[in-house]
Amino acid sequence: MKKIIALFSAFAVCVSLAGCGTGTNEAALDVSGMDTEYYSQLSDKGVELNVANWGEYISDGSEGSVDVIAEFEKLTGIKVNYTTYATNEELYAKMRAGAADYDIIIPSDYMISKLHNEGMLQDIDFGKIPNYENIDDKYKNLEFDPENKYSVPYFWGTVGLIYDKNQITDDNFGWEILWDEKYADNLLMFDNPRDAFAIAQNILGQSLNSSDEAELRAAADKLREQKPLVQAYVMDEVFDKMAASEAAVAPYYAGDAVTLMDENEHLGFVIPKSGTNLFVDSICIPKTSKNIDAASMFINFLLEPEIGLANTDAVGYSTPNKNTFELLDDDVKNNGISYLDDDFLNNHTEAFSVLPDEADKLMSELWTSIRSGE
Repeated sequence: MKKIIALFSAFAVCVSLAGCGTGTNEAALDVSGMDTEYYSQLSDKGVELNVANWGEYISDGSEGSVDVIAEFEKLTGIKVNYTTYATNEELYAKMRAGAADYDIIIPSDYMISKLHNEGMLQDIDFGKIPNYENIDDKYKNLEFDPENKYSVPYFWGTVGLIYDKNQITDDNFGWEILWDEKYADNLLMFDNPRDAFAIAQNILGQSLNSSDEAELRAAADKLREQKPLVQAYVMDEVFDKMAASEAAVAPYYAGDAVTLMDENEHLGFVIPKSGTNLFVDSICIPKTSKNIDAASMFINFLLEPEIGLANTDAVGYSTPNKNTFELLDDDVKNNGISYLDDDFLNNHTEAFSVLPDEADKLMSELWTSIRSGE
């Protein structure tokens, strides 16, 4: 997927050699086609923007890619303070405790519902985000924001299994492989409750949104059964471990799998036929944001087709931006991972919904007991 320079040649992107003025090997974006008057509104105001995002989830200038944050800062004069988090739950805990002062966050679907229900998100003024029209209608009016009031889709994707082809030669397997004693101490598992429970729930034939106490406890028992086989519970650590062949198999997000496989020929990816989670991560503005105009401008910038292309190429996830999608190479559109056929998406995936408070609390308590070995 690291085709950013070639893909951007059609949009007058130059590699930043001395003539481009940066003195790095990063790609620099030609912004002449963008509405520079719109982006210059706050250039002399000394505004700073606090952005929180998942790790490995934006084009950051590495490996010859566009440094999206740097390009935004140059275009707008706005300084971006960029931080990352590993899970939705980590983001929620920081916001709930009042320990974070974010202007932009990018949670997943179910967490967006939770944050909104608890009054932690503000409605977005879409009049300040003209590029919102670039979002494909199929990613609007979703369950977590049925009236399109407080979120803007950023990426979508599914969950599957990354595996080491030198250790597993047959790709005809599903979630059950994570309980196969043959791979004891050679498999990785999600280090967050919602994703981990979803895998156990799929195996048990439950809805990924079950709030039934007996079903949640059954899923927890399934995860306890797995625990002795698990080498490590991981999130972004999966990148280094799978690249170094330190484990045979790990569940993770399809976009990251694309990036890993592009960089490591010994890795493969399977989306279990029994079904999987379909997620949409979206951009939101917290109720406590003090820089609404700058936050709106940042969202609009992320929705520029070329910026969307830089991001999806760098991180591998699937774009909801219809104009960005048209810029993708056919081999990306048809790789069977990033963009799945409608039949599978409609019949073999399930999106997370926000759980009732009692079920959410129980899942968290069960997960804590699993991780602590109780």
